[in-house]
Amino acid sequence: MFLYLLGLVGLFYLFRWVREQPRVSDRTSKYVYVTGCDSGFGNLLARHLDKLGFRVIAGCYTEKGEEELRKSCSGNLTATHLDVTSKESTAKVAAMIRDKVGECGLWAVVNNAGVAIPTGPCDWHNIEDYKSMLAVNLTGVIGVTLSVLPLIKKARGRVVNVASVFGRISPVGGPYCVSKFGVEAFNDSLRLNMAPFGVKVLCIEPGFFKTNVTDTEIHIKNVKTLWDRLPQDVKDDYGTDYVPNAVKTIKEKVGKMCDTDLMKVVGCMEHAVSAVWPRKRYSPGWDAKLFWLPLSYMPSCVADYLMQKEAIPIARKAQ
Repeated sequence: MFLYLLGLVGLFYLFRWVREQPRVSDRTSKYVYVTGCDSGFGNLLARHLDKLGFRVIAGCYTEKGEEELRKSCSGNLTATHLDVTSKESTAKVAAMIRDKVGECGLWAVVNNAGVAIPTGPCDWHNIEDYKSMLAVNLTGVIGVTLSVLPLIKKARGRVVNVASVFGRISPVGGPYCVSKFGVEAFNDSLRLNMAPFGVKVLCIEPGFFKTNVTDTEIHIKNVKTLWDRLPQDVKDDYGTDYVPNAVKTIKEKVGKMCDTDLMKVVGCMEHAVSAVWPRKRYSPGWDAKLFWLPLSYMPSCVADYLMQKEAIPIARKAQ
């Protein structure tokens, strides 16, 4: 029986591998809109898709990001300023895309833009922290998607949303996990709504990779900034050792957990854009596959125990 089940699993993965090999044709006529192209995954994806022949529209937040992409890519790539939190900026880019693609429509949008700070225990934050991150990570994704959705429906194209394994489980407090859970919900509802129109909606759920989102120095500075603005009673709850211990944890664990091969994620993004039969979900990173996603399916009492066991100790605990 065991060998029979093992054979079925092997046949399933062989079938999936064969099915996922074909790529779409006429890449030179297909436009792909990517957000967050200043650095990290978005920057690498824009360059990669440009080399494959797609007509890339790269949204960058900074002029430096735009200039570097123009210098390093072909003339088929269009770099433009994009602030996903601005309705005017999003609408301006959408209008430009509409003029470019014409009746062909937009083949794909990749919602990659995102931020990871401020991040800390929930009671270290105020509502403005949540609003500022949700504006980029969630409403920015929704706004960009809706601004070009008619063009994607016209092309019977696809929407690729970059969420996170932290859209499945919340090991940290603050707005980051909230925003990624929201992306997951938007992705799932959009996938069902767009299926009758022939539009594919795909989700990327990376584990830990070495980008600005996981930069240890940025996160250490973030912890200290949040701590400095806390009222004294909250500081007393956590204790004077909390910040040094948090800094130590960030230095020792975050860096070790991060995979330096960003192409594992970019490869999933490219497959979602170019495969004839893309997956509905991609989970790049061994930590995502072997730890975070399995943990998200466990009973809450088990997941809570494992995460609290590794949590930074606090000074004042409930009696």
